[in-house]
Amino acid sequence: MAVLSDTHLTADPGSAATLREALARVAAAEPPDALLLAGDLAADGEPEAYRQLSALLEPVAVPVVPVMGNHDELAAFTAAFGTPDRVVRTGGARVVALDSTIPGHHHGRVDPEQLEWLAAELATPAPNGTVLVLHHPPLPSPVPSVDLLRLREPEKLAEVVAGSDIRMIVCGHAHHAGAGTLAGIPVWVAPALVYQVDPFPPAGRLRGVSGAALSRIDLLDGTAVATAVPLGGEPVYDVDATERVAWMRERIPG
Repeated sequence: MAVLSDTHLTADPGSAATLREALARVAAAEPPDALLLAGDLAADGEPEAYRQLSALLEPVAVPVVPVMGNHDELAAFTAAFGTPDRVVRTGGARVVALDSTIPGHHHGRVDPEQLEWLAAELATPAPNGTVLVLHHPPLPSPVPSVDLLRLREPEKLAEVVAGSDIRMIVCGHAHHAGAGTLAGIPVWVAPALVYQVDPFPPAGRLRGVSGAALSRIDLLDGTAVATAVPLGGEPVYDVDATERVAWMRERIPG
């Protein structure tokens, strides 16, 4: 699966330049089972931003799972993509999208009714497991400003997901890559497309820096692997994959 987070689109077509680059990167690779959009699709909830996003997503040939973020506007989001809480099945796996936003606030919470819905859905396992996607990380952040904006009461979500078939929880919001666990389940905090928060700034400073990255999520051999994929940069090597893997297998034991 490919993950794009925090695109922060406006009505200006220029705001989608990095998103276009990310979509081209995904399109050039082997098709993922799904494209997850982990929230903050629009910068200010402008309907035109969602129309622009919908047009850019139209050629995507795999299931697209959009998620509400704190910068998104529910009515405009719903008009473009439908209800924010949803289930998508693809490649034997199940993707569950959960709206963790609180209108008018930047931190997150999942309501009791949503937790009941999630528990009922998870009662029946998926053949290849489940990926849960929500915008707000249920983890602390090493960045103090980001930490204030995380998901509140993560222990309530932990009670529901514990022992389920969820292989990974994917979120965005932090603008920096991160990883941890909730109820023993791996949590991946996806890096942003619009800019990155520096998690190792000079002492006493908070700063954002240029740069963009997407993520890929692989459900492999009974586990889940998350990988950050920076955009930009010049190739150091670019070789035929089949030939290179065959060459390596001849030289590496096992």
